[in-house]
Amino acid sequence: MHVLLLIAPHGLQLCGPSIGQPRRDTGAGCSPFARSSSLQCAGPGAPEGKRDRYVPSWSKRGSEANNVYGQQQSEYNAYAQYLKEGEAPTRDAAPTRDAAPAVGGSKKIMILFGPPGSGKGSQAPKIVQMLGIPQLSTGDMLRAAVAAGTELGHQAEGVMKSGGLVTDELVVNLIRERIAADDCSKGFILDGFPRTVKQTTMLDAMLAEAGDRVTCVVALDVPDEVLTERICGRWVHKESGRSYHIKFAPPKSLRGREPSTETMLDDETGEPLMQRKDDTEEALKSRLEAYHSMTVPILAHYGPTGLVHKIDANRPQPEVWASIEAVIAA
Repeated sequence: MHVLLLIAPHGLQLCGPSIGQPRRDTGAGCSPFARSSSLQCAGPGAPEGKRDRYVPSWSKRGSEANNVYGQQQSEYNAYAQYLKEGEAPTRDAAPTRDAAPAVGGSKKIMILFGPPGSGKGSQAPKIVQMLGIPQLSTGDMLRAAVAAGTELGHQAEGVMKSGGLVTDELVVNLIRERIAADDCSKGFILDGFPRTVKQTTMLDAMLAEAGDRVTCVVALDVPDEVLTERICGRWVHKESGRSYHIKFAPPKSLRGREPSTETMLDDETGEPLMQRKDDTEEALKSRLEAYHSMTVPILAHYGPTGLVHKIDANRPQPEVWASIEAVIAA
């Protein structure tokens, strides 16, 4: 079994998308679980792959965002159907990509860390393809459980409507339920959990019940000042999720002028772009503080085992991926 956990520097508050729908990361006020959508590709985070110069991993445009969002929704729909009818989704139930056979014969339980703007969202789909296993979103799992009316869904429904806090126990039980599905028989990528040392120990205990354990931890490392430039220069088209950057991927309309709603227009529709409320320097500072104080100590938890691999993510995507690929294949 291969397990990859993607860690986001947020708490566990839920709000935002309609219950029973996968989240499309297109606006401000995103909750932590909502933000951890299946591929992080409906908002900044999908690989561009078609530009003739390096575009940061958290910036992409065009139909690719909608295409990957469709993949995410297929996975969500397959799991929601499983909860409603009791038929476990298989790899064929949600054909989101041409998956490679799982790497290696032994179980690889991996955790991927990365602060906002580190490029975690662009690297995760590549890991999925390399390992041939699904990527799971705690936010999507919660909404699917609510939509299907499961016991866990009923417990979470009130919390999701009010924006309250979901207990660690509920999320762990939800993960335990999800990974029992057939499509997780060879492993999975867990997106958005754990975020604290307490959650990490709970996860370790849950895995131990099945004789599993974390075998590899990958931490994407980017200096805070670089993250500030990446995040605070980001503008998005709300309806499509297309993302731009005033320096690295400006819209055609900017033409060297000061960025504003008048000069930052979507290349395809000509509609004004927007900045998320949490894409400001003040908000990012708070998010990074939360990441360092709550999430990074998990590295210390696994450090003595020699499983932690720090990756310099302040490089072009291909170089970052080469380093990740080497760790996975080892």
